[in-house]
Amino acid sequence: MPPLLEGASRTLAEFSSAIRYPDIPPEVIERMKTSVLDSLGCCLWGATLPWTQHVQAMVEAEGAEPVASIMGQGVRASVAGAVLVNATAGHAFELDDIHKESIVHAGSIAVPVVLALAEQRGNTDGRTLLAAMTAGYEIGTRVGNAATMDLFFRGFHPQGTSGVFVAAASAAHMLGLDAGHTQHALGIVGSQAGGLMAAQEGAMVKRLHCGRAAQSGVYAAQLAKRGFTGITDVLEAGYGGYLSTYSGKPNAARLTDGLGSVWEAGKVGYKPHACVTSIHAALDALAHLMKAHSLTPDDIARVEVGLSPMTYTHCAWEYKAQGVTAAQMNLYYGLAVMAYDGMAFVAQYSEDRLAEPRVMDFIQRIEARVDPEIEAMGPPFRHAARMRVTLRDGRQHSHEILHRRGSPENPLSAAEVEYKFRHVVASCLRATDIDRVVSLVARLEQLEHLNELMALIAAPRAQA
Repeated sequence: MPPLLEGASRTLAEFSSAIRYPDIPPEVIERMKTSVLDSLGCCLWGATLPWTQHVQAMVEAEGAEPVASIMGQGVRASVAGAVLVNATAGHAFELDDIHKESIVHAGSIAVPVVLALAEQRGNTDGRTLLAAMTAGYEIGTRVGNAATMDLFFRGFHPQGTSGVFVAAASAAHMLGLDAGHTQHALGIVGSQAGGLMAAQEGAMVKRLHCGRAAQSGVYAAQLAKRGFTGITDVLEAGYGGYLSTYSGKPNAARLTDGLGSVWEAGKVGYKPHACVTSIHAALDALAHLMKAHSLTPDDIARVEVGLSPMTYTHCAWEYKAQGVTAAQMNLYYGLAVMAYDGMAFVAQYSEDRLAEPRVMDFIQRIEARVDPEIEAMGPPFRHAARMRVTLRDGRQHSHEILHRRGSPENPLSAAEVEYKFRHVVASCLRATDIDRVVSLVARLEQLEHLNELMALIAAPRAQA
């Protein structure tokens, strides 16, 4: 089989290694700074959760040279160990940023990688950090774009598969690798891509997909720096390449479309809800109808929601109280807690809510289906939702949301992301330290070093 887009791996490696802060549009820099703040919140809160703590205990037991901080814990590990824990934490509660087309949460991978390597090398300024982070976002999301949704429909988790390229590009940039060594880093990490979507139905391992992707990228860049070689045409190889293996319907042109003029890193969106992105439009549609018509859950006899095929497959499976992960990935549970609480954030996904009788009762009133009109709109509208509620008195109300809140088309403001950060880390950092982190990230490009920021986010939670 001929290559899908000859020379694509080399082209992306050349572009990634050449990125410098002045090359990046100001609006993309602002998006990256917002992603740093959002991702730090995800990591600090995620570090408190049991699945992350299992990973941390394993890493600490290995006793590697302590050069990089495990966020919020007051302990250090090797770069690879710290990245494994911190990236697992970043994806630990479905709060991390999302690039819609690629289905990659780049922040929970790139931010732990660049911070750990910056801490190891010392004297890293904010502009270097932002350039490396942008390189990771740009390469990883382009790989995900080219893989298309078919990668997901084949059962692979984009975070553990396409996400490895976020990590490798970020790490290679932080290590100062040239184009040739960066190409090998991409070629090494492509062989480490993995992650199965069945993990969404209850397993802790879904969170680890992110940690392993980040760690794999660090290993790949470190090996490439030593002269270790990878598959030089890893993305486009006709047999055994990333796209030809992980996607039955790749669109290889998306690897390089508009490269250098269209910045995929600038298309990142943020989550207002602590659950899978695909159901956010449906959650907000229900919240809108209940507020607009002053409804209570008891008023509602039936909820009908039309979805894209992607969201239906991803999230509209029979809900069983199998654990936090399953609840966060499930449409029915999300709608039920939204009906009662008016929000789907941290408290709504606590263990004591997962089998709550009134939630389980409301779930029985929800019907989901693929909406043919949404399907016809194609992949850009895969998060869209059409909602109709029928009341016990027979009245009906409908609402449609085509672009979820937090998407590039319907964005959260930087102020709203800051509000989210403050809420998420309220139990992790002292109020004065929260203010200081917000201030430092807001002027990240002006920082000559990251020592104060790292000290704040590395301090143990007991000091909060």
